[in-house]
Amino acid sequence: MHPATVEQLAALVQGQARGDAGRVIKAARTLQEAGPEDVTFLDHDGSLRHLKDCRAGAVVLIREALEGWREQGGEGGFAFIEVADPLAAFIAIAERLRPPRAAPPAGIDPRASVHPTATLGPDCRVMPFAVVGEGAVLGARCELHSGAVVGANCRLGDDVVLHPNAVLYEGCVLGHRITVHANAVLGADGFGYRLQKGRHVKVPQLGHVEVGDDVEIGACTTIDRGTFQATRVGEGTKIDNLVMIGHNCRIGRHNLIVSQVGIAGSCTTGNYVVLAGQVGVADHVTIHDGAQVGAGSGLHADVPAGERVLGYPAWPERQAKRILLSLSQLPDVVRDVRELKRQAGQGPKKEAG
Repeated sequence: MHPATVEQLAALVQGQARGDAGRVIKAARTLQEAGPEDVTFLDHDGSLRHLKDCRAGAVVLIREALEGWREQGGEGGFAFIEVADPLAAFIAIAERLRPPRAAPPAGIDPRASVHPTATLGPDCRVMPFAVVGEGAVLGARCELHSGAVVGANCRLGDDVVLHPNAVLYEGCVLGHRITVHANAVLGADGFGYRLQKGRHVKVPQLGHVEVGDDVEIGACTTIDRGTFQATRVGEGTKIDNLVMIGHNCRIGRHNLIVSQVGIAGSCTTGNYVVLAGQVGVADHVTIHDGAQVGAGSGLHADVPAGERVLGYPAWPERQAKRILLSLSQLPDVVRDVRELKRQAGQGPKKEAG
């Protein structure tokens, strides 16, 4: 731990200390877990009632929340750190209080395998049992954890991190400041077959994968290489764990793709698209800029820019909610129809008794 006073933490986040500014804080924890030596935070939409049972020594919040707490006669003996953005401030404070992460030393571990023709930029870290293939080029400060594989002729920019057992097949191109989490696979063959003489014959997958700057790719995610071209992921896009992106897809900039999403081949997304958990996208679908797709939805048609869709199959959000509400009333509708048919002599009569 690296303790600090409330006043020191307030200065760190350009905030204002209120109350006992000299109180020593040792850790950052959630509202439910924080104790007298901890700091916590109340986000913009957080309810003041959560502070009533909180035992934290200090709370990070916005001025309006602090004024509301005082108007309610709130007690609790807290010190406060008043800021404009509580979440961002709390993250900075949490990083300040936690022990620093020990970075592995720069250099190539003798147990790693680096091909003689590979080129590594300054201050790269290649850990035990990582592999760098023939002709691969790594920028400055890249970090390959144990079991990570960089295939032949891959090109990585600066500050790329491959976590344990992440795999880049040959020819992958990654920009700067990319993180690929454990067991993700980039550049595996796309799922392409032709039916010839009663047999499924593989279509050669001759393309590659290109990933823009500042992308994060979650654990166990797979991005297939293109058939003849590149499968592309735009800069700033964040991809969760257990996502599948098929061959020839073009993922736009600053997308959010949540866990267990499956995107079939040759799909396109615009910029700032959001795909919530377990969305399934059929092949050759285009999702335009700013569209949002609700969890568990199935897309079989294009989505216009800015549209919010939901359901399986996906409908515009308002229409989907009306459909879901109607489904909840189906048992009553069926009962009423049966009763009407009985009264009209078209259905079974009620048994006596």
